[in-house]
Amino acid sequence: MIRWFLKLFFRNIGPGPLIAAAFIGPGTVTVCTLAGADFGYVLLWAMVISTLSAIILQEMASRLGIVTRKGLSETLRMEIKDPLLKGIVIVITLSAIVIGNAAYEAGNITGSVLGLETVLGRHNIGLGMFTFDVFSLIVGGIAFLLLYFGSYKILEKVLISLVVLMSLAFVISASITQPNLFDVIKGVIVPTLPKGSLLTVISLIGTTVVPYNLFLHASLVTEKWKSKEDLFFARKDTVIAVALGGFVSMCVIICAATIDSSQIENAVDLAQGLEPLFGNFAKYILAIGLFAAGITSAITAPLAAAYVASGCLGWPANMRTKKFRSVWMVILLLGIAFSSLNIEPVSIIKFAQVANGILLPVIVGILLWVMNKRHILGIHKNSIWQNVFGFMILVLSMLLSAAVLDKVFSFHLF
Repeated sequence: MIRWFLKLFFRNIGPGPLIAAAFIGPGTVTVCTLAGADFGYVLLWAMVISTLSAIILQEMASRLGIVTRKGLSETLRMEIKDPLLKGIVIVITLSAIVIGNAAYEAGNITGSVLGLETVLGRHNIGLGMFTFDVFSLIVGGIAFLLLYFGSYKILEKVLISLVVLMSLAFVISASITQPNLFDVIKGVIVPTLPKGSLLTVISLIGTTVVPYNLFLHASLVTEKWKSKEDLFFARKDTVIAVALGGFVSMCVIICAATIDSSQIENAVDLAQGLEPLFGNFAKYILAIGLFAAGITSAITAPLAAAYVASGCLGWPANMRTKKFRSVWMVILLLGIAFSSLNIEPVSIIKFAQVANGILLPVIVGILLWVMNKRHILGIHKNSIWQNVFGFMILVLSMLLSAAVLDKVFSFHLF
């Protein structure tokens, strides 16, 4: 009976959990940790809005992929007719996703390493004038093997298992803190904006509504589903998986709300902060969650970059081709180098932030434009309500873009 249930479960599940795995990375865990530590439960509503926004956009991306059998970047390249505009969009997209993911990959690997080091301690090896972090090499090696030898089905099962592990870790951690349920419910349904919380709210949206996930989702659905009749399953897969991801993020906020904010600056502090209150068990569980969050993003970020580059440059979006593999290999190797050598790629990360800040409203706007084209989607084009919610998300993405540019260039707008 259990075997039959598991077989049915995996047969009907799609790339939704991979998308959840992609956005619940070390960055999301850190932002949620700081949100809970600084403001308690009162910003949980922002996570609800972020999750709903992600569900709406990811559903559009998956619908586009299933109906057209093309990725988002390939659709943009084919539908934008003006050569100058097409060139600008392609350059911004490649810069933000490919170069940006190379910078963020170091953070993904580092996050996974921090989860291991919380339990196992730090281990380095020296080779000549260089010192390498052993766990960075191990995590990078695992990601490399899965991407090189794994098919979509293998990646799907591995990442789903890691998402389940991560979800259990964070949910258990939130449960043992025994939060005040009334305060939690109030934080979920009553929008409150305490002084100094605007940037945190925008950050919660920015770590959940991720540009590269839209590209990744539109490409991966073509691997899983083959006809328009599968749209129902794709929609259900997206809603359940992204909602679960949002719930997991909320659990991190709840955990952090229990700890004295002066003790917490990142997710590792959260794991260590739970130890004196709830014993070693809490620290180990949270460390497992951080490890799973890091390694899932370390796999999906290079994969997304390869799909984007293939679509923008007109290459076959095939995981086995040399060009496809060359993109994710470069992304992964740069992440391993930055992480294992403890290099801080500050300039590259700032560039990635600016590029992503510019890209998000551009991609949301273009996605809405494409989703209203009857010659592309036919009867599956956006409804009026989907456009209304999409426009609201576009406004949010523009606010996020302004906040990112303000943070990088210190305009002091917020």
